[in-house]
Amino acid sequence: MLFQAVTLLQAVTLLQAVILILGISHVPLVLGSRTGHPGCQSRPKPPPPTKFGMILFRAFEPLDVFGPLETLQILSRIRHLQLFLISETMDVVTTQPVMSAMNPMNSTVYPTLPPTHTLTTVPEDLDVLIIPGGLGARSPLINATANYIAATYPKLPYLLTVCTGSVLAARAGILDGKHATTNKASWDANVVYGPRVEWVPRARWVVDGKVWSSSGISAGIDATLAFIEAVYGKENATYVANQMEYERHMDSAWDPFADIFNVTGAN
Repeated sequence: MLFQAVTLLQAVTLLQAVILILGISHVPLVLGSRTGHPGCQSRPKPPPPTKFGMILFRAFEPLDVFGPLETLQILSRIRHLQLFLISETMDVVTTQPVMSAMNPMNSTVYPTLPPTHTLTTVPEDLDVLIIPGGLGARSPLINATANYIAATYPKLPYLLTVCTGSVLAARAGILDGKHATTNKASWDANVVYGPRVEWVPRARWVVDGKVWSSSGISAGIDATLAFIEAVYGKENATYVANQMEYERHMDSAWDPFADIFNVTGAN
């Protein structure tokens, strides 16, 4: 046993000498690499998210909300998920703009959605917060929502923005220094809300750390499916897309709308 120990020590010493000679001193030497030894243990992956919060405000964009929710509802058939619809009050939330000038045809095609929680009653241990866009994302009347997003963000494992939801996130200050994208049809009007954001002009969606941001409206579906693939596995994302009979855009850089709307910096 003593001879074996000496032999092992000599081998280790020789290996260290070789590493030093080759100039690869940054390579760590790990002993005990057999299964069950500390040398081969890796940090365990966090469990997949189960608690999703969706921000609601007046004049949200319907598909920004219902697109991602459709994917999550189908995913919930095979995964236990919880949904929290969050608004400043418990009043029913309409997609209708506040200003009549934003409804020049005096139309009435504006669905409503009742929240399940307010900013103060929603659980504090959300796994994912989704911020939709819409005309209301720029409203000065939802500063309390922006403040909630800013206060909640540090505790979140993940944050997703859809369309001009990135405007609201930028207003909250949580995108500063991060790469993000937004709706291309109103690009110039959106990016002014985040002068310290690294805006990506050509992208279907962008991932920067725990922040996922998508381009306009329908892009939220592709971004959410990409998120599902990243955290739940490709087979689950494929299952959801097939159940929706939806053909995914798999390339996050796919973005013909950057050209259609002549987005600054896209070329």
